[in-house]
Amino acid sequence: MSVIVEIRDLVKCFGELTAVDHVTFEIERGEIFGLLGPNGAGKTTTISMISCLLAPDEGDVIVAGHSVRTHSIEVRRALGIVPQEIALYPTLTAAENLKFWGRMYGLSGRELDEAVDYGLEMAGLADKARVRVETFSGGMKRRINIAAGVLHRPQVLLMDEPTVGIDPQSRNHILETVRELNRDGMTVVYTSHYMEEVETLCDRIAIVDHGRVIADGTLDELRALVGDEDHIRISLGDASPEGSAEAAEGDADTGVAEETETPPEMLAILEGIRQVPGVTRADAVGSALEVLAGDAAAVLGGVVESIAAAGAHLRAIEVVEPDLESVFLHLTGRGLRD
Repeated sequence: MSVIVEIRDLVKCFGELTAVDHVTFEIERGEIFGLLGPNGAGKTTTISMISCLLAPDEGDVIVAGHSVRTHSIEVRRALGIVPQEIALYPTLTAAENLKFWGRMYGLSGRELDEAVDYGLEMAGLADKARVRVETFSGGMKRRINIAAGVLHRPQVLLMDEPTVGIDPQSRNHILETVRELNRDGMTVVYTSHYMEEVETLCDRIAIVDHGRVIADGTLDELRALVGDEDHIRISLGDASPEGSAEAAEGDADTGVAEETETPPEMLAILEGIRQVPGVTRADAVGSALEVLAGDAAAVLGGVVESIAAAGAHLRAIEVVEPDLESVFLHLTGRGLRD
């Protein structure tokens, strides 16, 4: 495959804050490329520079052979954009919204009508064509928002957090839509902090933190960065000190990136686990504990005893294959949701 998007040493500052700090990576034609990182990592700012909404302070972006600095019109023609915020007019119907955005892409006549029909079918909302968007659920709005971004059949589709705050049915519909668009030959750039989405969708992944790309590659290549140690994931239940684990339970289930501070009670539990012979690392990841050891079987007994000695309630313990959360923890020393 050939490179269709090239990010070259990209920098963007807002006052004293460097939101994107010398970011460099390439996206190949026909792949789904994931940008994974917590809120504030620089994902949306990077997408905004690719789409010509923000000008880079340094560096360049090349899309389909065109520079965002010198040929922004050609870049825009090659792109479809699905923004994080809903870009629809609530008092217009679904069809009217798509017709408006189709005209913005330069479509007209029969070509526009066919594009609107295509968008409604793709969103699974053909029967809602004449219904005002203001009556739609959050998931339905998201689906029409995606349809608006692909009416002109772009070469590259930029999707910025497209499944935030929606119901599971709409979320599954959107993920399958991304797969279908990609099967039809569209290159997709997908930003998210939902790790399971990135793991299942993306051919290659870049992990972003504090404005920098800290790793990129296929899922297997990223897992290899963690090494051969066993990974033990521990869930604490209601009886953990002052409910500290339960309080974060929702974030652990959803994978949502939240800025949280590890409670002192959890720090005490972690310190006890770190003293168990054979444990090489122990960290809090949301409500869970992530423990690394050369031999999981050899340390499990000591880990369980340490948790009990701290007065915590063990809810579940499992040995898991390294995932993106493990990679992020390995590279940064903190969980994605910390």
